[in-house]
Amino acid sequence: MAATPQHFIGLMSGTSMDGVDGVLVDWSGLRPAIRCAAHRPFDAPLREAYAALQQPGDDEIHREALAANMLARAYADCVAMLLTDGGLEPDAVAAIGAHGQTIRHRPGRYDGIGYTRQSQHPALLAELTGIDVVADFRSRDVAAGGQGAPLVPALHQALFADANETRVVCNIGGISNISVLPASADAPVIGFDCGPGNALLDHWIDRHRGLPYDDGGAWADTGRVDAALLADLLAEPYFALPAPKSTGRDLFHADWLEARLGNVQRRPEDVQATLAALTADAIALAVRQHAEDARRVIVCGGGAHNGYLMRRLAAALPGMTVQTTADFGVPVSQVEALAFAWLARQCLLRLPGNLATVTGAAGPRVLGAIYPR
Repeated sequence: MAATPQHFIGLMSGTSMDGVDGVLVDWSGLRPAIRCAAHRPFDAPLREAYAALQQPGDDEIHREALAANMLARAYADCVAMLLTDGGLEPDAVAAIGAHGQTIRHRPGRYDGIGYTRQSQHPALLAELTGIDVVADFRSRDVAAGGQGAPLVPALHQALFADANETRVVCNIGGISNISVLPASADAPVIGFDCGPGNALLDHWIDRHRGLPYDDGGAWADTGRVDAALLADLLAEPYFALPAPKSTGRDLFHADWLEARLGNVQRRPEDVQATLAALTADAIALAVRQHAEDARRVIVCGGGAHNGYLMRRLAAALPGMTVQTTADFGVPVSQVEALAFAWLARQCLLRLPGNLATVTGAAGPRVLGAIYPR
């Protein structure tokens, strides 16, 4: 099958560090159609390598390079699954959009610019797959004075905006973020990171029960929210910062949590319930501050599977309907991977991939670096 600009692959491995989500997308119509999807879990050595790289340590350059090689192979495995399921040869795919694994995100902190690092080896991925790879999407926005995140609101606008109502799309991955989609075409789309999503929840249940995540929020549902602890967590200055803003595991990590827990004895399940409340309440606070006229909140990401979290979010937003992207035809685990397929397409077409009203960049920019096959 001859090469075509209509097929793209998007790969996303987020701050939850559970694995790679991939989609094969057909752009021959007016809207993108997901032809198939795949998930490739992280092996323990890869997950541990990137968990260690979240904080400074010895021999970081060497360890990051080896982790990037492992990640490229995991990405290539996911691509192979997609090609098999989609019945395509590599030359039928115009490009792979690969996010990489965020290990540092510090925009605007140094001389007004800062930096962001998404670890991966796109040249190796191109070599392994025989497909052009587009990577490093965030750096161009940061170079233009932006936060480099979030980058998905432009796709959220294309897929979920409605002229009859203001909507909020909320992604709950390791970190949570929102996109505010005004009903008026003249009003700008805004978006930013709200705070922790699943990162602290996953850390806590792994520490106390040896599980990678709280399936359905069942463990949190056995606990009680500690109001005093919740207030201490919500006192984090990040929550009061104005948008545009972005965050990550640089801030919301295990040591951040331990410092706020102190030496007070608490039931682990109560802490889990409180961490779920933190995620939900931080999102609700952001929605009320920036989209008070919204009537619908559409959730995606792994947090959409957490029933306890979703109920807490709905209770914190009375008068708003809380749904998931699956209700609009896009499975919750595929939205971000779809976004990076879209960003790869934008790059090849030399079209902007950012929204300056979201990231704070000086203007629209073409995002990504191309690694030919």
